Amino acid sequence: MKIIPIGVVGCLLLALAACGSPGGASSSGTTGASPRAAAVLTSCGLPLRVTSPPRRAVSMEQNATEIMLTLGLADRMAGTAYRTDPVLDELKSDYAKVPVLADQYPGREALLAANPDFVYSMRASAYAPDAGGTRQDLAKLGVPAYLSFNDCEDRALIPASVSFDAIFAEIGDIAKIFGVEDRGRSVVADLRRRLETAKATARIGTKVDLMWYYSGTKAPAIAGRGGLPGTITTLLGAGNAFSDIAQQWAEGDWETIAQRDPDVIVLADLTRGGDGDSAEAKKAFLRSDPVASKLTAVKNDRFIVVPGSAMDPSIRSVSAVEQVGKGLQDLYG
Repeated sequence: MKIIPIGVVGCLLLALAACGSPGGASSSGTTGASPRAAAVLTSCGLPLRVTSPPRRAVSMEQNATEIMLTLGLADRMAGTAYRTDPVLDELKSDYAKVPVLADQYPGREALLAANPDFVYSMRASAYAPDAGGTRQDLAKLGVPAYLSFNDCEDRALIPASVSFDAIFAEIGDIAKIFGVEDRGRSVVADLRRRLETAKATARIGTKVDLMWYYSGTKAPAIAGRGGLPGTITTLLGAGNAFSDIAQQWAEGDWETIAQRDPDVIVLADLTRGGDGDSAEAKKAFLRSDPVASKLTAVKNDRFIVVPGSAMDPSIRSVSAVEQVGKGLQDLYG
C-alpha cells in the first residue's frame, strides 16, 4: 500500500494517491487454439506477448504471489518477494516450495539471477530502476512483465474506482498467460458466488458511516472513495465518512476525523511492525489519544478488523467483503 501526497482535500485532509485502481491491465486476446500459443495482452498501456506458458516466473509481492499460488502455479515459480502478511493458510504449503528472493523487492541483478521468463507485480514500485528494473528494460531482455491495473506507472491509466470485474479479469489474464484457463474460470466463479452471497446477506437496515484506517497514528492513512474500500462500502450499502475524497487513500488528522465522527472504524491488520500497523496497535492508540478516544466508534468499541493486504485488490478482496459484512451484521444486525 503506497501513499503519495498530492494536495489538500476538504477540511485539513491531504489527498494522496496510493494503491491505484482498476482497469489498467486488460486482455486483448490469445492467438491460436493451443494452450501453448502466444498470449497477447495489454498491461497498463504496454503490449505484453508471452510466447509460451512460463516455467520460471517471479512474483514481486504478496498479492501477485497469492494469485499465482491459487491458480496452482507453485511449480512454475522461480521466486517470490515482499511478503507483507502471513500467507493464506490454504497456500502455505505451496508457498514454502518457492524460493524467496528478497524480504522486499529484489534488485535487478537478484531478479535476473533467478533466470525468470515472466515477472508479475501488482505494484509499479517493483519495476522501479532501483528495484527489478522497468518493464521496458525487462522486455528488451526477453522477460515479459505484467503490472496490475491497480497501480500503473502512468497514473492516467488508473480508473477512478476499483471494480471486482477488473480483479477477476486480472486473474483471468494470469490464467491465460500460464495456459490454465479452466482453473482461472473455476477460481473466478467461486469468487463471484461468494461475492453475491456476501452482498445478499450483509446489508443492514440502518445508515452507517465507515472509516477505513490503514496505517499511521500522527497522520493516519484513511480510505477515500477511489479504492477497494470505497467499492466494498458501496456494495454493503454503508457510507464512507470520507467519500468526498476521490483518491484511494488520504493522510488525515484527528481533528477532522473527529468532525466526521464515523460510526464504525475498519482497521487494517498489518504485520510490518510500523507505527500503528497492527490492529491492536491501532486500538491502543485510538483508546489513549485525547482526540481519537472521543470518537463514537472508539467509545462504543465498533471496530472491524481486516488483513492489510485485503484492502488492496487481490485474491483476498472478496473475503474483505465477507469480513466487513459480517462485522456490520454483528454490530447492527
